[in-house]
Amino acid sequence: MVVLHEMSKGSSSSSSAHGHGYDVFLNFRGVDTRHSFINHLYNALIHANITTFLDDEEIETGEDLKPELESAIKASRASVVVLSKTYAASTWCLYELVLILEQRMTSNHIVIPIFYHVEPTEVRKQQNTFGDAMAKHRQIMEAETNASKRSNWAQKMDRWNKALTEVAGLKGKNVKGRPEVEFIDEILKDIFRKLRLSSRFPLPQLIGMDNSIKFITSWLKDASTHTANVLTILGMGGIGKTSLAKAAYVLHSHEFDTSSFIEDINRRCDERYNGIIDVQKQLYDDISKPSSIQVHDVSIYTSMTETAVARKKVFVVLDDIGSLDQLDALLGRTGFCPGSKIIITTKDAWLTQSCSLFKTNIKPKYTVHKLEGLSTTESQKILCFHAFVSNNPKAGYEEVSEKLVSYCEGHPMALKLLGRSLYNRDVNYWEGYIDRLKKENDSPIYNVLKMSFDSLPSENDKELFKHIACIFVRMDRNVAITILEACNIETKTGITNLIDRCLLRIGRNNELMMHQLVQEMGRFVVRQESLYKPWERSRLWGHESFRGTENVVGLTIDMRMLKKEKLHGSVELKTNVFGNMYRLMLLQLNYVQMTGSYKNFPEELRWLCMHGFPLKSIPSELPMENLVSLDMSYSKIESFGIHYSYPQRLHKRLKQLIGSCSKDKRLLGSLKILNLSFCEQLHSLSGFDHLPSLERLILKGCIGLLEVCLSVEQCLELILVDLSYCNKLEKLPRIIGMLKRVKKLFLNGCYLGESQIKIRDMDSTEKFKANSTGVNTKMDSSAILEVIPSDLRFFTVSLPRSLVSLSLKDNNLSTESFPMDFSCLSMLKELYLDENPIVSLPNCVRSLPRLETLSMVKCNMLTSVEHPPHTLTFMKLYFDSKRPSLRKVIFHPQMSPLDFFMDWKMLAPSSFEIEGIVKTQPMESVEEKVLCRLGWTKLDSHNDRCVVTCTGYRGREECEMQMYYEFGIFSTIYGGQEMPSWITDRSTGPSISFTIPSSPNKLTGLNFCFVQTPLYLSESFYLPLIKISNITKNLTWIYQHYLDVVYLGGKCLTLLSHWMFGSNEMECGDHVTITITQRKVPDGDAVTKECEVSFVYDDGENKVEEDVLGYYKSWNHIIGGDFTGFQSTTGEYILKKSRILRPYIDTYLLNSGNLSEEGARLIKDKQVYFKALSQRKSAVMEDGP
Repeated sequence: MVVLHEMSKGSSSSSSAHGHGYDVFLNFRGVDTRHSFINHLYNALIHANITTFLDDEEIETGEDLKPELESAIKASRASVVVLSKTYAASTWCLYELVLILEQRMTSNHIVIPIFYHVEPTEVRKQQNTFGDAMAKHRQIMEAETNASKRSNWAQKMDRWNKALTEVAGLKGKNVKGRPEVEFIDEILKDIFRKLRLSSRFPLPQLIGMDNSIKFITSWLKDASTHTANVLTILGMGGIGKTSLAKAAYVLHSHEFDTSSFIEDINRRCDERYNGIIDVQKQLYDDISKPSSIQVHDVSIYTSMTETAVARKKVFVVLDDIGSLDQLDALLGRTGFCPGSKIIITTKDAWLTQSCSLFKTNIKPKYTVHKLEGLSTTESQKILCFHAFVSNNPKAGYEEVSEKLVSYCEGHPMALKLLGRSLYNRDVNYWEGYIDRLKKENDSPIYNVLKMSFDSLPSENDKELFKHIACIFVRMDRNVAITILEACNIETKTGITNLIDRCLLRIGRNNELMMHQLVQEMGRFVVRQESLYKPWERSRLWGHESFRGTENVVGLTIDMRMLKKEKLHGSVELKTNVFGNMYRLMLLQLNYVQMTGSYKNFPEELRWLCMHGFPLKSIPSELPMENLVSLDMSYSKIESFGIHYSYPQRLHKRLKQLIGSCSKDKRLLGSLKILNLSFCEQLHSLSGFDHLPSLERLILKGCIGLLEVCLSVEQCLELILVDLSYCNKLEKLPRIIGMLKRVKKLFLNGCYLGESQIKIRDMDSTEKFKANSTGVNTKMDSSAILEVIPSDLRFFTVSLPRSLVSLSLKDNNLSTESFPMDFSCLSMLKELYLDENPIVSLPNCVRSLPRLETLSMVKCNMLTSVEHPPHTLTFMKLYFDSKRPSLRKVIFHPQMSPLDFFMDWKMLAPSSFEIEGIVKTQPMESVEEKVLCRLGWTKLDSHNDRCVVTCTGYRGREECEMQMYYEFGIFSTIYGGQEMPSWITDRSTGPSISFTIPSSPNKLTGLNFCFVQTPLYLSESFYLPLIKISNITKNLTWIYQHYLDVVYLGGKCLTLLSHWMFGSNEMECGDHVTITITQRKVPDGDAVTKECEVSFVYDDGENKVEEDVLGYYKSWNHIIGGDFTGFQSTTGEYILKKSRILRPYIDTYLLNSGNLSEEGARLIKDKQVYFKALSQRKSAVMEDGP
């Protein structure tokens, strides 16, 4: 998001956009005002980018108006008529005035009279100088001897008299007793308002901001609150916050009583001792009458501003706020006039809501809009614009352009600066420049980003930032916190401060993430510690890490990354380089070949990461007493324990792992994290009794692991265990049973459901169950295991009652593999059953009393999910089959609001139900009494018709004629153009308007039917949008059907729908319009031939309506129900299934292509809190009809 031009063509005002040559024509008497008032006014207009016509002729010649003046008046949107003492003496002024007023009558020309040291009464009644001037004109007329000319003069005099009377009656401005500077500023503001001009700022031309502009425009127009609205535009330096705020100001400042845009506040306050007072003065002068009083006290200016904003609807933009003091000084605490809008741009998310304005009883409504960066396509446009003056790279520059776009990661300022630096350079220069980028120490990009770093409140936070930038990017947040706190870095407030300043974000999988340029800036800060002697820096990485001093606290080498950077030749690290690094606490040596003794490693190490370690055991001399985290993933070690020497034969390892020398036995009392993931040659682990602090044991992908010592039971602090894909592990049930306090357990890919052996000895099974709960039996547990099928063995030992998260992905578990009851897992909140051949939701899942997250991704055999726990707040159902088997999802009547993620493009087109969202069933199976209540009669002739449909990725599917239900709307589709005979009102074309006729009975709904014919002999119909507007009640619904495409073999399409309305939505006498809007999609053209409507009333006798339609009316998200998250800021309800099934869909631009000329809609509430059934319908049945 970046400014491409300081001013785009025609951006100085809106005159060109309206087909006018000028915004303002100045009509004035030169001898009175040309060198004084008019000169000042004209300069002010030009400075404000208002195109203005000023006649430079000093002397009036001829009687008739010059053609260029007449053209200029007609080409202007407005005229400022300056009525001065000798104005009426000028026939030119009067000629111009007549034409100006004619334009006012014929073309909405705006007239602004200025009474310059004259009174409106003098003009209206032609008194004083105006009377004298008109008397002289009359004398000339009377002296004329030519009858024709005399008649002409009489007509002119009549027009002039009327013109002066008319202009004096218009609302104008009187300069009497006013300072001209203040008066001119008021005129400018009036012009901005009346002409709806943008502002005195040029409109920047932006790329990649369309959605953001739409969001802010909608926010500015939202008048639903009775307080002021505050919007924070948040983002890192250079991301486009100022450009976005300026564009919004330019486009909308004229819509308010007064406005102010103050740029670069933080810099202005830092550069001068009283910088904040200068900023306060600008704000006050913009929104109020400029004051000549010199104010030198911040609190006085704050009080003056509070008084000014209390009475006017203002639009204020405060750009680059850096502290609470700045906000408190500028906004005060007493509040703004209702309807006022304040935009704040900042790099610190914490500031806005912490200021005094939000500590009052009536708090403003608050919104945050965070800028994350540009897409790859938008990034390339910006880079190419500045580098090639084109939207695309030149031939031969495609690869280097792609590298640069990737490097910038959507950062607009970086793209702009780099593009300008590479303008008119050859490819070789580009390649060298890219190689040099990461080595630069004085990049202007880093200087911009570094302002956020400099604003961090403590040295702790700065050290934390440098640690993460140099070492911990993409590491799990909790793991990183454990390591950093062992290095005496405070992380609880530190990480929050980094996130607030857009220096850090948390990824989807809870990892620490940084924008690449922010990470490079952090490394740039570290490089500044010693520009030319890297070994003296506090942190080393990459090829500079092979030498260091006592300053080094963190060092990382990843040989695979160095090879990617084309570091040629084999490199060995001599361990004696660590001899001087006695402060070293963080060490990563991935895939590094080392020579020398490991006793040279520093004793202060807290984190040791050695991926791809080549030895079969951990060297005995390696000092690990202070280690908090040991990561040996992808290594060749064969066993792990507390005894250190080379391993003996495998059958002896159960007694002594990794050597036999007891004198080398050491306690790893500080170790909290042990990660041996993907050590494929690892066979066994032991010595857990010497790891009293162990919290995380990660063994993912250890496919050769056979045994984990039962001493793991003594790890009382163990909270996370990952045994994923350790599918050869013996005694797995027993090991799991020993993890008494584990909260997170990952057992993905452990093949828990392979065997098909049946249980025959029920008594033995019962005995085993008793044994597993601690009851003594005579039968040995190993004997029991032999009669338990392997797909049930996992559950024969109780899972830890402490579990909060359990992952059983990819275990070949069927529905029958699960026990009947999981209630012992009373603390479980997360359950992952992905990639298992589950057919339906296991019964035991329903017994989990605290379950909040349920994931069943790629369970392609899943046919139904019925009554998951009511505590569920997140459920995910995705499939990798184009036609999954799922047909039914039914929820608990008392379910909690749910984030429901489901691939809606794979939903079945027939015989399918997601309760509360959509239900489809064959028309033949719909009960007759339901059809009667809908007013659908005599449809039997259509029931045997088949329809070919397409929903999303499923492709074409043929099915019998269906009834679809969603959002309180029933519908059916068939080929042909036979309308139901009971339709009452018809209209040709894509719309119909009507007034609901009166009836003694209550209106319960309306039936709407339309027929479309295909264009170009097309076989397919993209179902259009249906827009129903109740003009009387100011209610509008825009409905997109459940189906995407229907294929009818060249026939017409008929869609019949029934809309259930209550009296709050529709009643007799309401004026209603219904419009069909074709979606803008390829090959989807069709013409709406006819629209028809009929009305359904309660007959007053049927008392079983609730029994017939009660289930449908019990749904929550239907017309008249809960449409939170569906209403746009402009008031319409957008009825689309994706708003529920993809709740985080981009709500700034809601499928603008599909909305066609209806345009994009900004959703008022981003979050949809899905509940299948309405709590208002407590008496309805739980199951459908």
